[in-house]
Amino acid sequence: MKTHNSNPDHLRDFTTDARVLLVAAIAVVVATAGLFAGIALLKLIRLATNIAYFGQFSLAELKLQDTPLGLAAVIVPVIGALIIGLMARYGSEKIRGHGIPEAIEAILLGRSKLDAKVAILKPLSSAISIGSGGPFGAEGPIIMTGGAIGSLIAQMLPVSDNERKTLLVAGAAAGMTTVFGTPIAAIMLAVELLLFEWTPRSFIPVAVAAIVAEVERTMLHMPGPIFPFAGNMAVSFVGLGGWVLVGICAGLLSGLLTQMVYACEDGFQKLPIHWMWWPMLGGLVVGIGGLIDPRALGVGYDNIADMLDGRTIATAALLLLVVKAIIWSVALGSGTSGGVLAPLLIMGGAMGAVLAGILPAADPGFWALLAMAATMGGTMRAPLTATFFAVELTGNTHVLVPLIAACAAAHAVTVLLMKRSILTEKIARRGHHLVREYRVDPFALTRVREVMTAQVESVPATMTLHGAAAFLTAPETRHPSFPVVDENRQVLGLIDPPAILRWRRAGKHRTTTLGELLAGSKVTLAHPDEYLEGLSDKLLTANVSHLPVVAREDGRLVGYVGWKDLMRVRSRKQAEERERSTLLGFGRGKKADPVERA
Repeated sequence: MKTHNSNPDHLRDFTTDARVLLVAAIAVVVATAGLFAGIALLKLIRLATNIAYFGQFSLAELKLQDTPLGLAAVIVPVIGALIIGLMARYGSEKIRGHGIPEAIEAILLGRSKLDAKVAILKPLSSAISIGSGGPFGAEGPIIMTGGAIGSLIAQMLPVSDNERKTLLVAGAAAGMTTVFGTPIAAIMLAVELLLFEWTPRSFIPVAVAAIVAEVERTMLHMPGPIFPFAGNMAVSFVGLGGWVLVGICAGLLSGLLTQMVYACEDGFQKLPIHWMWWPMLGGLVVGIGGLIDPRALGVGYDNIADMLDGRTIATAALLLLVVKAIIWSVALGSGTSGGVLAPLLIMGGAMGAVLAGILPAADPGFWALLAMAATMGGTMRAPLTATFFAVELTGNTHVLVPLIAACAAAHAVTVLLMKRSILTEKIARRGHHLVREYRVDPFALTRVREVMTAQVESVPATMTLHGAAAFLTAPETRHPSFPVVDENRQVLGLIDPPAILRWRRAGKHRTTTLGELLAGSKVTLAHPDEYLEGLSDKLLTANVSHLPVVAREDGRLVGYVGWKDLMRVRSRKQAEERERSTLLGFGRGKKADPVERA
């Protein structure tokens, strides 16, 4: 008799092995490639802006408000949108949108495979979109582009699907770090949005990529922090009330912005024209909005700096908020190319500037900063990313507690009010459901002895083939399969009706004993101290519904476990979340669910 055993000595806190070092080394290459892609995108945006609004083939920093085009500037976003529509239709449709949902979809559904077209067309289309006045940021496109670079490098190497995913996310983190100089926020974005796991095998390479990108951008004298801010406010309960209030308002704004984007998308879906032309209509709205408030066009980093310096008055902030929200939601709903992080910062900051007059006293720009982070965190459902993002953007660690308070409040509002975020709604509309809650698998915490049947019905090895057939077909027999044991309670194998039929068809004599029939057969066994995580793999590999459980010491049969026992653990976990009871006797506890008693 051969057995499959599992030894608990191999169990560790983490399953990561030394191969993570190889993946981390590859992540260094991915980070460098992502860095140069990010730099190229930033320069492309500046070049496209200067060509579109000033007619200059130049990389000089010129402001859109200074364009000599006058009223003719309204047509610039339309022309840019037409080019993007053509690129999407005849190049790759994946360049549409802000990039992060597409990266998530590739990770979860596409084996982390992104093609070279995306790596080339996404930054190019985004540069045209933003350069022609599109109210977007560069972070979404560079996340998609960096991810595509990481995926392409991984596709050229013999790596697993999980390692390819890790390198894709490493490229995305390097790209985000390049644009904003926020390596910690980039790592947090990977954990909260892209990796869908929390393991060293993925965290270490992503952290390596973000850190390398930050070191390299510093060596290239790229600015950091890009929005220096030294403001703060005194810590008090009054201040805490203000932080939470800003978070609540930011959460409501997040919900409104998400609804606006998808309402616009639904509206474009109803148009009797091909989607290639939709960005042109969005571009027209952008152009008109630019005439009303030119500050709403482009990436708008100047707006962020002005709000943090306290130079934006409430009326100007309200106008910027309304115009930016309308043109951003329409343009994004039309399917053009661009990111969401910078627009969310601007719209959130404008709301904070409007509310500053009724909130407790604080340094200029403080409330705008809190609202920026909370709006980003609420809209993307990534509160930790938003918190560290704001800290790294400003270089101000003293506002860490107010930031996390506001972001947590915004997160609570959006989680309770909306089923999905602005990122996952797009994926859901394509027919896929995501769960963004990380939990420990109950199979990894439950041992076989906790769920097995201890009173095992077995059959002796001396039973004949004919006797076994009669036993299995008897009306009083309650189970489809039974372990076969010898005189020492050692398991020789399992019998069930299909096994009896196979032996009869093979010509085995009816008086042959089960011990003779099972001699030399391979038996898959479970042990009381092993976890259900490994047991489920055993059941699947052996293609059986039940396994005998034997003691490690002497191999004697001590129990029987099957797939129903595993499902009962899942049901029990759900019951733990549903049921409410007191444990100290101060109230009447609810009776246990039948599943608990099973």
